[in-house]
Amino acid sequence: MGLYSIIIGLMFVINIALAISIIFLERKDPTSSWAWVMVLLFIPVIGFILYLIFGRPISRSHIFEWDQRSRMDVKKAVQKQIRSIEDDTFRLNHEDLRKHLDLVYLHLRNGEAVYTENNGVDIFTDGHEKFEALLEDIGRAKQHVHVQYYIMRNDGLGDRLANALIKKAKEGVCVRLLYDDMGSRSLKKSYIKRLREAGVLVEAFFPSRFIINFKINYRNHRKLTIIDGETGYIGGFNVGDEYLGLKSKMGYWRDTHLRVKGDAVQSMQTRFVLDWNQASKHQISYEEEHFQTVSGGEIGMQIVSSGPDSEYEQIKNGYMKMIMEAEEYIYIQTPYFIPDESLRDAIRIAVLSGVDVKIMIPNKPDHPFVYWATMYYCGDLLNAGAEIFVYQNGFLHAKTIIVDGNIASVGTANIDVRSFRLNFEVNAFLYDVAVVERLIEEFNNDLAHSTQMTKKLYEKRSIGIRLKESISRLISPVL
Repeated sequence: MGLYSIIIGLMFVINIALAISIIFLERKDPTSSWAWVMVLLFIPVIGFILYLIFGRPISRSHIFEWDQRSRMDVKKAVQKQIRSIEDDTFRLNHEDLRKHLDLVYLHLRNGEAVYTENNGVDIFTDGHEKFEALLEDIGRAKQHVHVQYYIMRNDGLGDRLANALIKKAKEGVCVRLLYDDMGSRSLKKSYIKRLREAGVLVEAFFPSRFIINFKINYRNHRKLTIIDGETGYIGGFNVGDEYLGLKSKMGYWRDTHLRVKGDAVQSMQTRFVLDWNQASKHQISYEEEHFQTVSGGEIGMQIVSSGPDSEYEQIKNGYMKMIMEAEEYIYIQTPYFIPDESLRDAIRIAVLSGVDVKIMIPNKPDHPFVYWATMYYCGDLLNAGAEIFVYQNGFLHAKTIIVDGNIASVGTANIDVRSFRLNFEVNAFLYDVAVVERLIEEFNNDLAHSTQMTKKLYEKRSIGIRLKESISRLISPVL
């Protein structure tokens, strides 16, 4: 027997063993399990390599190490709020939002997301306005600037941010920058070197340490900036010229980002500290200066994180709960719409119950397979009675859900399997009529730049498009 035959035989045995482990040992959902089993069986050698890179589950233990003091503070605050909801002594600034206490309770129990309602919120939908405000806030920093993005580019906007961070570092402000290694794979070493030489602390999340990065499929998709523990930014914008609408391929970039003042910033800070300490040897310890108590308004808010380190899908569960609570309408904006069966059923049931469901998606792909899968699932819900709108004024990247004018979610999580199970994400869940009305106004403005996808138009799809949708749907569990 030749060496080649031995290798092929060995790979076949390994493939069978992997298929068995996926089915019986790993807690993947059935659709994803079958997708990987088919990959392993039909393309044995390549499938084995793909599984090692993209399919292996991540260890949930010890990814994020808590400082003992901050851990106890969070647990005490969470337990206190849980008890007050259970014994009906929980008080709200606006008692008309009391019907959503079960959503607050869900996030407390499922994600240890402390509820605060002394927050002020500014909403940005334009990249120029968002980054001008961010750079101004960084310029006013006195103690520290913590910056975290999934994508960092060394282009015009990237250079402006670098210059602002370097200036503060030279003034003695502690500046930390955390980026995702996969998302920022085009970032030049010279860019990082320039920052470090100026005193900026820079780290990559899950960096490549070998030729193949076996954690490449698990990406830190969060976008956070915290300044002096008082001002926080959270939302969908990354750092790159395309987010200013300066790349002709994508055109105008429509996103949603929040500027927050209030105690919700402490939760954003905690998230950053946990992510930073995972990536860096230069640990951040619990210090009062990082966790300021500042009142910005009366907006209720929870900062909810999720990721493959968690047993439950916290943000997805929040989306599900919002959808199930809807009585009048649900407005959804997302660049990628690949809901799993449970979320799809929840939206369908809402539609069939008489809830007005409007879903807005972009008119162009930045990831082709994801785009065609999005079209398939939108068509499925269109048949159930949902209204589908296609944004035409550039690229829609906002991740927003609005329910009944009372509650909303804005953050980094798309409606797809990757965001719910593979990426590290963070969203702000908002409980306030006034701020939700502002989000509704932005949604209505976007409707004026959108075309409605009707059943008649959808049924006119060419055979080629239908084929793309079908293939994308089949591989959507592993996209």
